Amino acid sequence: MKNILLKAGIIVLCAWYAGVTPLSGQQRVKLDLQKVIEIANDSSLEAFRSQNMYLSGYWEYRTYKANRLPSMTLNLTPAEYNRDITKRYDSYQDLDVYRNQQSFYTGGNLAIEQNFDLTGGTFYLQSQLGYMRTFGDNKLTQFTSVPVRLGYSQSLVGYNAFRWERRIEPLKYEKVKKEFVYNIESVSVQAASCFFDLAMAQAEYDLAKENMASSDTLYRIGIQRQKIAAISKADLLTLKLDVVNAGNTLQNKASALKRAMFSLVSFLNLDKNTVVSIDLPVRPREIIIPVDRALALAHENSPKLLELKQNILEAERNVDKTKKESSFNASVNASIGFNQVAENFGDVYRKPMQQDLVSVSLSIPLVDWGVRKGKYNMARNNLNVVKTSARQDEVSLDEEVIMTVNDFNIQQNMIVSAEEALDLAVMAYNETRQRFIIGKADINSLTLSLNRQQTAQQNYIMSLQNYWLNYYKIRKLTLFDFATGIALTDKFDYAGGRLVK
Repeated sequence: MKNILLKAGIIVLCAWYAGVTPLSGQQRVKLDLQKVIEIANDSSLEAFRSQNMYLSGYWEYRTYKANRLPSMTLNLTPAEYNRDITKRYDSYQDLDVYRNQQSFYTGGNLAIEQNFDLTGGTFYLQSQLGYMRTFGDNKLTQFTSVPVRLGYSQSLVGYNAFRWERRIEPLKYEKVKKEFVYNIESVSVQAASCFFDLAMAQAEYDLAKENMASSDTLYRIGIQRQKIAAISKADLLTLKLDVVNAGNTLQNKASALKRAMFSLVSFLNLDKNTVVSIDLPVRPREIIIPVDRALALAHENSPKLLELKQNILEAERNVDKTKKESSFNASVNASIGFNQVAENFGDVYRKPMQQDLVSVSLSIPLVDWGVRKGKYNMARNNLNVVKTSARQDEVSLDEEVIMTVNDFNIQQNMIVSAEEALDLAVMAYNETRQRFIIGKADINSLTLSLNRQQTAQQNYIMSLQNYWLNYYKIRKLTLFDFATGIALTDKFDYAGGRLVK
């Protein structure tokens, strides 16, 4: 019997050593909760993904701002050669004739444009110069110029895209910024979850290892006591069964510990051979979060609510666009400037002639078989759907905030209770173990006491886990740190598109 137990102990110790003890080349680090979250925010793949999502929105907003500034464009035609047969009217013969034509052209145009958001029109300032030379029987060289031309084009009753962009784009960027902080806090929640998963696995492994050693010791004592008939053979067999079960449990807990450690190391983007030991946080100081305050901050900072506002604005924009496109459209283009033509470059800018242009265009739908009306009705119904969905999502957010804050406030008292229960369970087990050794307690009392100790240990870690997960979840929902009283958006600098604490 002793040989069997010795072999079982060797197998268990080998499994533990291979699964948990760091081998050559492995790095052992000890991390607390704050350090894990800090590494996750700096080095995890999720943090890298969140940063790049923000950068995409950042440059989109920069593009929008650049589009609001004047633009300057230089259009050039370095060389254009044309040789073909074209139809021309001969006034002497009063008929059309086909003639050979060869020509060379080069020219350029410099244009400055400025969009005007209020009306949706565009101001433009242009200057152009061209050179043309014809070959054949009638050789001709000409320069043509427009020294300056100032104009304005405007859709009179049409859709004004600039006005809607002015309302939507700043809101989109505000959502992107807060979504960035929201995603970083989501990383913190995931990091805390992995941290406490490893903490629970480590605690269960330590208890299993302690239980293995204690079961072996109690079994050896049981052998001696059974020889003097102090315990029955059934009790001795129960002690032997405890040794076997403790060995199996230790192997399972070692495997679970290895999986939890690998999960945390992978999430933190550390070297896969890193061995992490956990330093559990101490009892947190009491923080009472008012539900009304949390709801107000959630409504103010939630990127989800900003996204809902964006969706409503985009739906309203679509309604406005389809409504105006369903009726007639009118546009105007007016410009004033100068132009000149000459056979040499020196005269092309002398005494330019005034050039005026005013054009008005109309587009009136007559028969479209209800296509425009159908698009407008679809856009209007979609707006109603978006508003209803926004209201439902807002109610869901309020419910989530209320439940999380209530759980957090309750959890602080539960940590105190769980810590006290753990201390009592450890003392009770040690007392029962000593009483069993001197023969004043039976095996059932010892087993029950051990189970209570294990349950108390698990409850304590779960209380800490629930507290910190709820704490970081509240930070994520409100983008506010109630421990310091500082808005999380104030802790980051967005100017360079980087997360800087």
